[in-house]
Amino acid sequence: MAYTPRIVDQSLGALLAELPVVVLEGAKGVGKTATALQRAGSVYSLDRRTMREMAWADPSVVLEGSPPVFIDEWQLVPDVWNEVRHAVDADMSAGRFILAGSATPKKGTRVHSGAGRMVRLAMRPMSLPERGIEKPAISMSHLMDGGRDVAGQTSVKLSDYVDEILSSGFPGIRAVKPAARQRLVESYISQVAEHDIDELGVEVRRPDTLLHWLAAYGAATSTTASYSSLLAAATPGEASKPAKETGMAYRDLLARLWLLDPLPAWVPGFAHLKRLGQAPKHHLVDPALAAALVGATRETLLHGEGPTISSDGTFLGALFESLAAQTVRVLAGAAGAKVSHLRTQGGEREIDMIVERKDGKVLAVEVKLATVVRPADVKSLNWLEEQLPDTVVGKLILNTGQLAYRRPDGVAVVPLAMLGP
Repeated sequence: MAYTPRIVDQSLGALLAELPVVVLEGAKGVGKTATALQRAGSVYSLDRRTMREMAWADPSVVLEGSPPVFIDEWQLVPDVWNEVRHAVDADMSAGRFILAGSATPKKGTRVHSGAGRMVRLAMRPMSLPERGIEKPAISMSHLMDGGRDVAGQTSVKLSDYVDEILSSGFPGIRAVKPAARQRLVESYISQVAEHDIDELGVEVRRPDTLLHWLAAYGAATSTTASYSSLLAAATPGEASKPAKETGMAYRDLLARLWLLDPLPAWVPGFAHLKRLGQAPKHHLVDPALAAALVGATRETLLHGEGPTISSDGTFLGALFESLAAQTVRVLAGAAGAKVSHLRTQGGEREIDMIVERKDGKVLAVEVKLATVVRPADVKSLNWLEEQLPDTVVGKLILNTGQLAYRRPDGVAVVPLAMLGP
């Protein structure tokens, strides 16, 4: 299968040109191996038994070969990390190693963090521009720089976004015919419970409860629901509920597998707003997983069915926001920006995403499952600009409409399919 270029390619190339080691991190199936192979001079695949046994016997074996030496699934032989670290201590030449991992080893496995030697590069499932459903006409980098030009049109409509949510951003899942995709997504989830957790060396006494917790997390997509409420939803009808620590253990375990991709709360360090909430917004690494976990289909989503998200929201709206967050985070990451969300403690003000540049300037982003922008949709964006006029460089609404334009109040309205690097 031909390689589909990824937005992270440019970042990987730039880092390898300057640094000795780049660590590609992300869930299984996001495309780390295919991306690294485009640049690798030699390859050690530790998910292969023979190679893994060789590395267990002598971890230094992975140091040999033409650079960049690509070590895939390095976490299966954690001693490899220290071998690479010692190798670059002796020779800090750029572009020596690429490490890829789909899980974080347990604490205490690595002797050294790799700080000053190794740089991490997050890789997520394919964003909308990488999927090729539309040629993006609006540049994320342009908007982050305060650019004003916003214009264009797309033929992508609501049902197309539903198809993209269900089709997944995992390249291997997208490659099969639609009829088999749901089975592959379901298999991906079961693989986590039956194999990947064991691979971490962790025994889960109640794997069914863990999967129920994951389903509750998926149902809470794009919300800040408490972890105690997720655990309660995962064990309905049980008089004796698992301890709160159990839910937190599930969260940490699934985070180590990169299945959870929560959006942290924004706390500006340069101009503190009052009473900002601290809870993260819940997102799985791909909204297709959330849809599968709650049994959503194309028909149920288009008919507004699914878990109740809020008094004025639908599950499809939550999944669309998660799809938008996935895309924005990929695009922002390529520009060296961070993404978070804003919510005041009482919920009076909420902004779906805050894209923060390295200099502290921000692009404020709202996501709307609608083709028409109402006055209420821009209130929080305009409020934030009033509070931090020297910080907000742009205001953006991503929606399901077909036209991109700029409103008189300065808010850019952009169909999600039209947003690109």
